[in-house]
Amino acid sequence: MSQPPAVGRRERKKAATRQAIADAALKLFLEQGYDGVGIRDIAEAADVSTTTLFKHFPGKEALVFDKDEDREAELVAVVRERPAGQGIVDALRDHVLTSWIPIATHPRQPEFTDLVQSTPTLRAYSERMWTRHTAALSAAIADDVGVSRDNVACQALARFVLEIPALTRGRQDPRAAVEEIFDILAHGWHAPG
Repeated sequence: MSQPPAVGRRERKKAATRQAIADAALKLFLEQGYDGVGIRDIAEAADVSTTTLFKHFPGKEALVFDKDEDREAELVAVVRERPAGQGIVDALRDHVLTSWIPIATHPRQPEFTDLVQSTPTLRAYSERMWTRHTAALSAAIADDVGVSRDNVACQALARFVLEIPALTRGRQDPRAAVEEIFDILAHGWHAPG
């Protein structure tokens, strides 16, 4: 069995710096509002130069969604690298349960959601990000099942999966809500009751 390559010191330092910048930005945004914080404020709070900040993040919006690229890659990997015999819907269910539930139940999640929803720039960035994630996930699904990337069923599945955070946000039992949505995706919709 091969071991994944060890992460080198340089990569660990880069990751730690990136995380420190993202953490400082989010803290300031939640305290002062997105528009009340400048790039220099974030760099100072993270104890880095603005040049270093821009080496890690292409713009101010990306500081709020610092895990954006990782999440998209994870979604594609869930489809492409799932265990033999596991269906796409079941693989996506497992992924959403392990990745979304901790986010949904984080004590600061409502503040983060309010920040994004109350800031037009962040709301628009979020919508573009989810559209891109939908396209990437849909393409992975289509490739896996051997159909055209513009297949509407693959696009619908990707879109529905990516809407789960919005549909389950604020629910008393987000895990049960996620399970119910995936049951619909796996078995079709039946009238409640």
